[in-house]
Amino acid sequence: MVKLILFDIDGTLVLSGGAGARALARAFSELYEVSEAMTGIVFAGCTDPMIVRDIFRVKLGREDRPGELQRVLDRYLLHLPEEVGRAEKAAVLPGVEALLAALSPRADVLIGLLTGNIEPGARIKLGRFGLDGYFGFGGFASDSEDRDEIARVALARGRQRAGRDVPAEDAIVVGDTPRDISCGRAIGARVLAVATGPHPKTDLAAHAPDWLLQDLSGTTAVMELLLDGEAARSRWP
Repeated sequence: MVKLILFDIDGTLVLSGGAGARALARAFSELYEVSEAMTGIVFAGCTDPMIVRDIFRVKLGREDRPGELQRVLDRYLLHLPEEVGRAEKAAVLPGVEALLAALSPRADVLIGLLTGNIEPGARIKLGRFGLDGYFGFGGFASDSEDRDEIARVALARGRQRAGRDVPAEDAIVVGDTPRDISCGRAIGARVLAVATGPHPKTDLAAHAPDWLLQDLSGTTAVMELLLDGEAARSRWP
C-alpha cells in the first residue's frame, strides 16, 4: 500500500514573507500603472490566475483580455526570485523540514504538491529553502485555475508515479485553508489541516478536516497520524 501525501505551500510548508504579493504588485504597476494592486484583494487559498483576474476586476474595473493573464504571470515570475530572496519574514514552518526528511525515503509514501501557485512560482518559493527537491510531482495552478481540478491532477500524477491505482482514501491533503479542505474532499482524500496560515483552528474546525493540528512539529506523532490515522485518532485531541 502506498500513501500519497499532497502538501499545500504557502502557510503550510513555508511563509514567503509577502514575496508573491509584492511581485504581483510590481507586475501590475509596470504593465498597467496600478499602484498597491494587492490592497483589498483576498488571496488565501486562491490560485494565482484567480488572484490576477480579481485584480483586473477590482483595480481596473474589467475582465482580463486574451493574453493578459499570461503577460502578468510572466512579469510576476520575473520579479518573484528577487522578492523571495529579500523577504525578511520568509521562513520554513515548524516541523516541516524534519517531516519531509522522514517521509521522503519511505517506499510506502509519495509526497507531492497541491498548490494554487503556478509551477515555476512554487519551485521558486520552495527553492529558497532547499525544499524543492522533495517534490517530484504535484498539481499546480498552471494545470487549472480551479483548485478541485488541481487536486484531481495531483492525484492522477501521484498514481502514475506510484505505478498503480492508489485509492483516493489513501491520499492525504495537508493544507492551512478551508479551500485546501474542500479540494481534498472533492477527490475523496483525507485532510490534515494546520493552523499555520491565516485561519485559526476554530475556523478550520468548522470545515471538518479529518485531523487538525496547530502545526507540523512533533515528527513522530505527525508521521503516525499520516501513516496510520485511524490508530492515531484516539490519541489525538
